[in-house]
Amino acid sequence: MKNLIDWLLNPPTEGPAAIVLLRLMAGGVFLWEGVLKFVYANQGVGRFTKLGFPAPHFTATADGWFEIIGGILLLSGFLTRLISVPFIIEMLVAMASTKIPLYLGSSPLPLPPVPPQIGFWAVLHEVRSEYAQLMTCAFLLFAGPGRWSIDALLARRGGQPSLFRNTKLFPEGNANAYSSGR
Repeated sequence: MKNLIDWLLNPPTEGPAAIVLLRLMAGGVFLWEGVLKFVYANQGVGRFTKLGFPAPHFTATADGWFEIIGGILLLSGFLTRLISVPFIIEMLVAMASTKIPLYLGSSPLPLPPVPPQIGFWAVLHEVRSEYAQLMTCAFLLFAGPGRWSIDALLARRGGQPSLFRNTKLFPEGNANAYSSGR
């Protein structure tokens, strides 16, 4: 368990600077989708109600805040691996809760405006956003946030967020010693 926590909190930071573009794409989409859950009821509580989520007001509100805060974390490249995990889970849940009913023709959500409206091809067409977010978060989970990130800045300074400094997880006070193999 300790190794997993160390791995999540100490990503590689020497990846190409262009990784920032993927973080900006995924983080931006999560951020504005989170805001939309508060601005338009049909994107938040209404959607969660139609999909049959329990306690839709609480669930939509919690998911909205999660996407806003998590989007900001991705945009800044802070705790990148850690936030990628729940975003991957969120995309899998989103795909299962909306695309399986679309495939079966039983979706409580409005059908796409033009064919294909149900079935396999409709799912492939409609899943593109969730699939892109899922794959981007999976990439960030494994590749790390890249050079232009707060995670990389902290690694260069030989530190980690004060939240993790001098804890039992990092008894020497240097989390980077674990990720570099020392």
